[in-house]
Amino acid sequence: MFDNLTDRLNSTLKNLKGQGRLTENNIKDTLREVRLALLEADVALPVVTDFVENVRLGALGKEVQTSLSPGQAMIKLVQAELVKAMGDSNAELDLKTVPPAIILMAGLQGAGKTTTVAKLGRWLKETQKKKVGVVSADIYRPAAIKQLETLANDQGLEFFASDTSQNPVDIAKNAIEAARRKYLDVVIVDTAGRMHIDGEMMDEIKALHAAINPIETLFVVDSMTGQDAANTAKAFNDALPLTGVILTKADGDARGGAALSIRHITGKPIKFIGVGEKATALEPFYPDRMASRILGMGDVLGLIEEIEQKVDKQKAEKLAKKLQKGKGFDLEDFREQLMQMQSMGGISSMLDKLPGMGNVPQEMKDKVNDKELSRQIAVINSMTMQERRYPDLIKGSRKQRIASGCGQELHDVNRMLKQFKMMEKMMKKFKKGNMANMMRGIQGNMRGLRM
Repeated sequence: MFDNLTDRLNSTLKNLKGQGRLTENNIKDTLREVRLALLEADVALPVVTDFVENVRLGALGKEVQTSLSPGQAMIKLVQAELVKAMGDSNAELDLKTVPPAIILMAGLQGAGKTTTVAKLGRWLKETQKKKVGVVSADIYRPAAIKQLETLANDQGLEFFASDTSQNPVDIAKNAIEAARRKYLDVVIVDTAGRMHIDGEMMDEIKALHAAINPIETLFVVDSMTGQDAANTAKAFNDALPLTGVILTKADGDARGGAALSIRHITGKPIKFIGVGEKATALEPFYPDRMASRILGMGDVLGLIEEIEQKVDKQKAEKLAKKLQKGKGFDLEDFREQLMQMQSMGGISSMLDKLPGMGNVPQEMKDKVNDKELSRQIAVINSMTMQERRYPDLIKGSRKQRIASGCGQELHDVNRMLKQFKMMEKMMKKFKKGNMANMMRGIQGNMRGLRM
């Protein structure tokens, strides 16, 4: 997300290098480029106008003329304005009510609403330790009810059955009553979507909202629709007292206009952002971290939190103890590391959060292929346990057998073994207990690794 905007802003702000201070003349071209960058990102015009004017006024203020370099000062101003446009801070879900807390999900058809219900349920269960139930009040699409049931079972959520012959209000009330009896903490109600906004749809969801009085009413919208997403959110907000927005399909949106327009147009915060198809690909939305990512500064806090949540600490401790005892790092350990990386959304997801990625050429980013993780895991799975424990056994005929077993070429096996050797060298640094040695090993290996 924001790839195009990141590239444009980075190249634009670099043009201020070498200037003595910020003046009306030397920021004029920069502001024009910032304006064009935002418009190309499909940010709504009123947002762009306010954004550029606020940066201009800040740039000419006394407080930045004597601090930092002009380029740094402008980056600081643009970052602050990006944060302001997206909502200053993370807006948490309000679940402070007598259980079960009711969350009503609204949105157009095709925005990924039903999938988001399951993702949000999983997030509440895993990170907030809540007992969550879900129900579908979409009486127009039987497939939507079945889809939610399948997703709920996959994520270990309580599913309340419904039928297309029922009334949406009755469906929701029955589910809430059942949740109360089961002492659930949260009930998420999925609603019917339409291809476009219509009076019938609005009347139905208004009646549902009045009947169940949810503590959170979240609008789910496809970020790839750009500023139209903000306009649709406004139409729903005029009909319903929305408490927040969930942006979906952000991983497929290179522009980012929706994220920068929604808060300004609706006054409602973006609470979550969907960054992929997996059940784990839903993140709380932090404007300050997103602003850093837009400017190519990464999101280290987000990366640390992701590692905390998704890395199996017991397995990590087990590996650390094994290495400290002088036992070697083998292919089974390497396979475990690859699988942990896969569970975190793959290499591309992690790279997006690393500082300095804005300076990496797009053609290099395009070469990052998360399918390579699956291919390498498949190669190791094709080996015997003895081969995984003693990699030096893997010679010519064994390599050929392994390649045939996983449906890959001999050079794929060789490449995986080469990367394993590099990782093994790095782990030997760790065994010596010298962190400086280990960091030097990582840097050396990174130089040797090809994207």
